[in-house]
Amino acid sequence: MSKITSVLKSLGETGQINGPLCGLPPPNFFTPFSEQTHTSRVGQIPTTSNAILGVPSKNSTGPTHHRRTLDMSLPGNTEQTDPQHAHLLATRWLSAGKLAELVRTEGLVYKKGKFSAIEEHQLKAAMEKYRTGNHLTEEQLQDIIFPKNEKSRNNVFWTELTFAVPQRPIIAVYHHIRRAYHAIQPKGPWTPNEDALLKQAVTDLGQRWEKVSERVGRRSSDCRDRYRNHIQGREKRVTGPWSKAEEEKLTRIVTDMTINQGRDIDNDVFWGKVSELMDGTRGRQQCRIKWTDALSKTVKNEGKKPRWGQQDAFILIHKIDSLNVRDDTEIDWKTLPDPDWNLWSAHTLQRRWLTMKRSIKGFEDMTHQEIIDILRVKKAHLPVINPASQSKKRKERKVTSAEAVSEPTDGNGNHGANTNFVARQGDESSSGDFEDSSSGSSSVSEDD
Repeated sequence: MSKITSVLKSLGETGQINGPLCGLPPPNFFTPFSEQTHTSRVGQIPTTSNAILGVPSKNSTGPTHHRRTLDMSLPGNTEQTDPQHAHLLATRWLSAGKLAELVRTEGLVYKKGKFSAIEEHQLKAAMEKYRTGNHLTEEQLQDIIFPKNEKSRNNVFWTELTFAVPQRPIIAVYHHIRRAYHAIQPKGPWTPNEDALLKQAVTDLGQRWEKVSERVGRRSSDCRDRYRNHIQGREKRVTGPWSKAEEEKLTRIVTDMTINQGRDIDNDVFWGKVSELMDGTRGRQQCRIKWTDALSKTVKNEGKKPRWGQQDAFILIHKIDSLNVRDDTEIDWKTLPDPDWNLWSAHTLQRRWLTMKRSIKGFEDMTHQEIIDILRVKKAHLPVINPASQSKKRKERKVTSAEAVSEPTDGNGNHGANTNFVARQGDESSSGDFEDSSSGSSSVSEDD
């Protein structure tokens, strides 16, 4: 902790000047990390926003990749893994349908979404242990991962790897490792010639992505996502700013699919179906970005566009802290909203967290908990607002003429400065999950 002492000290002095956040307990009321218990990422329920703020709940119901410094000495989620479930997941090649059935009938708990930085570390260590323990060369290990005959798959190898990442099904580990160690490495932007080749390959072969990959020379997942998001229905696709009529239509479609059927407005949306209902004029990626970044929070706030405030930052930091994860790639961002704090989508919360984290100098060399410790103090105070000056500003705004007001440029569906950040998620190299713009670390998955 010595390397963050000076940062915390300076933040503490700043806090004494600004004064404490009204109605909130002082920063030292939180339990030291060493005294907290660690629970599984899957099924975790973070502290509620009202518990963080110290106020009664209004509703009694309802529950990046950069250079990372990982603290592997902390206990992981193995303590919370049912041994029988772990054995089942590591030894049985279960389809998605069978897994869903076991969730309903047997209470099976398993992970979906992108693999965390911790899991990547664990898999790499397990592979090296298997290689050295069996006196294999790197080439021989590669032959096990990519056997010439798929029927000769080495189940012992895949089972050992799966035991290293509890709550992951063996089939998920199999596909993840084969993607990570594939001979075809990720390439840059798609060229028009590649798009034409992909379109023809799908026409000839259908959506058999492994076969398409061999012809196109791109990974199967890249071919799939490029085709779904950019090629399919391109002749009808509209680009650029969304019209008011389009926004209203998208809102009707999503609310009919979710709210009107008692489903979650952010997490129970099938974007491929939404795109179809938009008559194909907007792709599933366009619809998802427009909804999660712009329309969702406005619908939840009764038609008014909410603004992210310092209290939201305070709540977000302490919710993340309550999860006791070892790295932010282990966070299931969909669990963070609660009945009294639900304007922000999982997509938005992850982006806000990345912005706050990157505001700390040298964050790349800090563990997740060290970052949390700094942000907990940094966001523990709000600036003192002078009521008189605030009232004066309101009066000044009332007399501003309509001609003098510049129209905001955020109404084009691209969401200002976030356009490139979100658009880079578009090729969805791993099933369309939201990820850090520089990598692929995330846990927010697109359903389709």
